[in-house]
Amino acid sequence: MPSQPSKALEVVPNPHPERDYEVSLEIPEFTCLCPRTGQPDFATIRVRYVPDRLLLELKAIKLYIWSYRNEGAFHEDVTNRILDDFVAAAAPRFIEVVGDFTVRGGIKTVVRATHGKRPEI
Repeated sequence: MPSQPSKALEVVPNPHPERDYEVSLEIPEFTCLCPRTGQPDFATIRVRYVPDRLLLELKAIKLYIWSYRNEGAFHEDVTNRILDDFVAAAAPRFIEVVGDFTVRGGIKTVVRATHGKRPEI
């Protein structure tokens, strides 16, 4: 049976919690729906985080991102919800989520949300 979208974010233990290091993710196939028109919005979601005790599991991230496909969401809200959910799941030392949305209606939107203080790496 194929995988299904899911809001559940799984985590795994960080094998190097004593060290600051950055994990970068680029998700170029994000889609959600405009809550006003129902038309699809497309974006690249970029995540940079410095883990603490936990890492976000990649397949779970894929299924989580997929869960937005048929959901209405404003660009600003969805970017901040992704950030909040990642923080709740993994409690990173620092995280930045960027929603880089394609042009729609002649306007390109880029939303950047952060949590924590970025250590010098």
